Amino acid sequence: MAEAAIRKQLIMAKSDSFNVVTGGAGFIGSHLTRALLRRGGRVRVIDNFSTGKRENMAELMEQFPDTLELCEHDIRDLEGLQKLFSGGEVIFHHAAIPSVQKSVENPLESNSANVEGTLKVLIAARYSSARKVIYAASSSVYGNSEELPKHEGMKPQPMSPYAIDKYAGELYCKAFSDIYKLPTLSLRYFNIFGPHQDPDSPYAAVIPRFIARMLAGKPPVIYDDGEQSRDFTFVHNAVIANLKASESKASGISMNIACGDRFSLNEVVRLLNEILGTSLKPVYEPSRLGDVRHSQADVSLAESAIGFLPEVGFREGLRRTVEWFQKKTLD
Repeated sequence: MAEAAIRKQLIMAKSDSFNVVTGGAGFIGSHLTRALLRRGGRVRVIDNFSTGKRENMAELMEQFPDTLELCEHDIRDLEGLQKLFSGGEVIFHHAAIPSVQKSVENPLESNSANVEGTLKVLIAARYSSARKVIYAASSSVYGNSEELPKHEGMKPQPMSPYAIDKYAGELYCKAFSDIYKLPTLSLRYFNIFGPHQDPDSPYAAVIPRFIARMLAGKPPVIYDDGEQSRDFTFVHNAVIANLKASESKASGISMNIACGDRFSLNEVVRLLNEILGTSLKPVYEPSRLGDVRHSQADVSLAESAIGFLPEVGFREGLRRTVEWFQKKTLD
């Protein structure tokens, strides 16, 4: 074994505790990992790099060589997962195939990663005596209900295999809290965006895809008429929610994590044109299977349960995201 790897293992072993981030090389997971490290904690990232990016870890490994451990591992390998969780305090579970369209194309693989994977994370956390599991859930569980804003008392109406997967994960989390007394919280993210989000994947989220095309002087592509709306949530808000959830006494519940506002895709293009000083008009294409029409969150439960309030609004988050993409383009 290399000397650096031995030194890292010894450091982790000497630590009283450390936190685990599954999917820590992914978009949200890497932001959360950075925040945990900046707070002075030790973090073990588990990722099989099926969707996570090694480049998201490279900078962090350089900045925090003594407190960050990166383990390339698939969460569906339960035996290995239990070993990696041993000594872990809070398990932040973000490992997933996070795509509605990919789940429509390959529901078996989506179910395997998102449902089987989550169940094995919970089993491993239980037997490793973790203090808490924070699960990255999704607003897609609400489906196409016309009721706005979406609140946790609504009946789930998942419209895609991905949405079903994520809701099944919530149910498993609640069951493990009720039956095995493993504290869990499920955070229903609403359209998280920000720096480090991949615009090149065919399953890319809309905001990085828009920004990348508009920076290249190309018109953004909108599926449907552009009047569909989303509660776009800057990634910093998701990180804050995870930190507050890990410190709270709340358990066994699901809660919305968002800004409580909504913007249409046409409005997003207009705001991006303002920020970039451009006048690019979108190209419209037919709608896609599994997409919901409108989404907006009621975040009052998260406020009362864990003290969450969004700190960065949509326009400011969009400006910061554009700045990051512009800098990356220059680099």
